[in-house]
Amino acid sequence: MITGLSSAALPHLRPASTSGSNAASTPGLQPLEPTATDDATGNPGINVSQLKPLQGAKPISVADNPVLRDLMATNWLTTHGASAGQPSVSDDAPENTYAQVKVGGKVVATLYNGGSSTMTNEAAAKIGKLEDPPGLGGPDLAQWRADQYAARLGGTVEKASTAITQSQWTPRQSSSATYSREQLDAAFQAMLAEGQKSAMQLQSSYLAARSQPGTSADISA
Repeated sequence: MITGLSSAALPHLRPASTSGSNAASTPGLQPLEPTATDDATGNPGINVSQLKPLQGAKPISVADNPVLRDLMATNWLTTHGASAGQPSVSDDAPENTYAQVKVGGKVVATLYNGGSSTMTNEAAAKIGKLEDPPGLGGPDLAQWRADQYAARLGGTVEKASTAITQSQWTPRQSSSATYSREQLDAAFQAMLAEGQKSAMQLQSSYLAARSQPGTSADISA
């Protein structure tokens, strides 16, 4: 980042002159003569008479595209905090703690019931690359990782009171596989209603601003 530097700290740059008068005032420099390329591009733009309408094109509504419609509905449900039958608490929430690894009485790693873990940078550097056993997940994975961390760091594992057993653990599913057809359809309609409401509010604000004396709205610029 260089935005924090003041202009005084930067070297002064002298840009190349693009003015013919400036170039003429400098000994040994002559203004450039226009070339054929300059003449050919002297009138940029496209002649409107050369444009042809696109044949057979028609607008497509999002409602007519099931894949895009469901994608937008899923995103709407996600951003609006719809649980869709899934627990709203994240995997690494304190209430999901499975165990802690301590070295010298200091917590260097925390394991969670879902099998995920967090640790200090120093601990991560000492542990290095660690391949999880295939097919292992949940509390069983958390226990395996805790034992490996403690062995490599020379620490101890302290199981948390919030730890659960493997049989108590329910794997999380992706939101796209969780939302039902009814939820997606309802979310899409709610999204449309929300958009219409926003448009009406914007229109009302515009009309209210125009009705105030001494104000004008110039949209020609």
